[in-house]
Amino acid sequence: MEGKKTIRVIELFAGVGGFRLGLEKANKQLYEVVWANQWEPARKAQDAFDCYTRNFTSGIHSNEDIAIVPDDLFQSMRPDLVVGGFPCQDYSVARSLSGEKGIQGKKGVLFWEIERVLKSSHPKYVLLENVDRLLKSPSKQRGRDFAVMLATFRNLDYTVEWRVINAADYGFAQRRRRVFIFAYKNDVFFGKEQMKIDSKEIVFNEGFFAKAFPVKGEPYKGRISQDILPIDRVDISDNFSFDFHTAGIMRNGSVFTAHTEPISMEPTPLGDILIDEAEVADKFYLTKEIEDKFDYLRGAKKVERTTADGHKYYFSEGGMSPTDLLDKPGRTMLTSEGSVNRSTHIVEVNGRKRFLTPIECERLNGFNDNWTEGMTDRMRYFCMGNALVVDLIEIMGRRIEEIENISKMTNESELIQLELLKS
Repeated sequence: MEGKKTIRVIELFAGVGGFRLGLEKANKQLYEVVWANQWEPARKAQDAFDCYTRNFTSGIHSNEDIAIVPDDLFQSMRPDLVVGGFPCQDYSVARSLSGEKGIQGKKGVLFWEIERVLKSSHPKYVLLENVDRLLKSPSKQRGRDFAVMLATFRNLDYTVEWRVINAADYGFAQRRRRVFIFAYKNDVFFGKEQMKIDSKEIVFNEGFFAKAFPVKGEPYKGRISQDILPIDRVDISDNFSFDFHTAGIMRNGSVFTAHTEPISMEPTPLGDILIDEAEVADKFYLTKEIEDKFDYLRGAKKVERTTADGHKYYFSEGGMSPTDLLDKPGRTMLTSEGSVNRSTHIVEVNGRKRFLTPIECERLNGFNDNWTEGMTDRMRYFCMGNALVVDLIEIMGRRIEEIENISKMTNESELIQLELLKS
């Protein structure tokens, strides 16, 4: 890619490559994924990694435990942007036994690997995705985990913006709510410019997310909160709790958060992503026996149950439509999609009920048709249940490109002015 500077990207916990596909759809010539890691512990078959390598050829593809990847590799990759979707885990930290060695987090928590990558490589930007319950976990100390994360970014000189986004609110075919986190170094052009703007203005109008995913001008029911993060992450872990809303910004430890309301677009209906019925194999249609099971699972129920110690209680569950409406966007797809499970999508076409096909699940997330071809149907469903909505990343990729272009034009203008002064 001679003659044009690219944005060098490291993709962590890559799955089947949703982040990369979204960035490439935004601008394939701009985003260069130099290193990507995908490893499924305790599994012989590495289906997601195999899918990734089938669909992408450039860059280094790593299929190993990220915890054993040395720091100097990340440093050598010189990333401008680190991306990844990581699991919601226990982010509590404690003082190390020797005290002077600082703090330690629980082993196996993948966010600490993100911290290690950032410490080693110092990228300008970080873009992460997680389930929206991250903002409120754990239930007994709401907001603790997210506060630990924010303090980690603060300590590494990043400003953080976040937003819970439902893909259907911005025109897409799935009602999938996820929290997206965009962090940027305080000393980059964008960081310096944002520092000049009031926090509320960033969240509602001028921020990374606000420009890409517009929201109404005032918070829902006036829900705004502000606080200062304690300096010590152990103190946060032990004592701090806070109600983080659906959007916010943290800079230099100061937190501003608000419950924003999207300026919604008309969503894509589920019916629009279905394949031609002539191409649907018989195995996807429900038998009478399976149809009866779904009628029970999706129906209202009140069932008496008994705990291990003999305590009796009633489990209650409201009813839901026996099939998913084709004129509405799909519900959130889970990893159990395609199984006999209440959460599985069931569509009725021409009087026949059936599961979504793997291709239709790919379309719900914005992937190309047959992206996951080559693995079993069960794994194709599982991978799509784990994936993000690619179209949202495409929008964010264009937003990062816009930020970079403004920075480049500003730097070039300053250089020209400097040259004029010299002459």
